[in-house]
Amino acid sequence: MVERMSTMKPDDGAGAGRTILIVEDDERIASFLVKGMRIAGFTAIWVTTGTDALARLEEGGIDVELLDLGLPDIDGLEVLRQARERGVDVPVVVITARTDTRDRGTALALGVKAYLTKPVPSAELLAAVHAALDQGALTEDASQSRPHQGPLEPQA
Repeated sequence: MVERMSTMKPDDGAGAGRTILIVEDDERIASFLVKGMRIAGFTAIWVTTGTDALARLEEGGIDVELLDLGLPDIDGLEVLRQARERGVDVPVVVITARTDTRDRGTALALGVKAYLTKPVPSAELLAAVHAALDQGALTEDASQSRPHQGPLEPQA
């Protein structure tokens, strides 16, 4: 992992027991994100590169990924593609300076839960994280439900 990786334990709060992976190469922005997630009660893990993000995602235990697209080694969209190809299905919230609709469309097609452009107000970021957690829980519940056993038959 990268030297700049930072892990902070949560205060008591709505995020208690949840871990957020922050993938951001700008130390100032990452510091703000880590502090905000900690205040909200999350455990925050910070990495600065796409390579480190993929390695950390494969270890498991991540509830939501906050992903910048402009990373120094691998483009954030490529990180997202590779994670999906490797079977990592962690909910992702993109936080980026990119406003190009093609990037937004690609990210949404790859399954991101929110695409936020910097600067992001804290309340909007937390709302996106909570929504991603809620959507992730719904997906898990649906995958654990009993599958349909055959064609639907009309009731007599």
